[in-house]
Amino acid sequence: MRHEQTREPGHYEAFTLGPRDWVPNNRKLAVAIYRSALPGSRAELATEFEALFNHNQWPPQWRDGIFDYHHFHSTAHEVLGIASGTADVIVGGPGGKVITVHAGDALLLPAGTGHCLQAFAGNLRVVGAYPAGQQWDIRRDRLKPAELAAMESLPFPPSDPVLGERGPVIEQWLGAA
Repeated sequence: MRHEQTREPGHYEAFTLGPRDWVPNNRKLAVAIYRSALPGSRAELATEFEALFNHNQWPPQWRDGIFDYHHFHSTAHEVLGIASGTADVIVGGPGGKVITVHAGDALLLPAGTGHCLQAFAGNLRVVGAYPAGQQWDIRRDRLKPAELAAMESLPFPPSDPVLGERGPVIEQWLGAA
């Protein structure tokens, strides 16, 4: 599945990933990159991302960077709002797809999606948020069958973290159920 749009606000690129080595990824749910989710030249992007995510029922839980080792979350879907800087992120596990994100972009990672910071420029600042009621973990190993089944049966959030009543969670994730 591939859906690409321009860097204009409200548009996103989406794609699915198959398993790669010990990283399960998520065969059903699309990864999405929201280009210019918020205009990248504003000084308070972190606060604005927190307000946006919270409004869309994805409570923000931290401000920091992105781990520079391959990992995934098996107990929660994740959205990352790039508040400052630019980053090259490997998505999909070792040998995965390198995605460049800029201040103002957001990256939606369904549970199981491997990710790792490859490089960054500027003062990289990221806001991490998760659907209400989901608590994230950090996994660096293969899931057992019961863990994989639990990950694949995580409930869908009620809205898209960036676009609310539209966007990939509504347009693609719910159709994959």
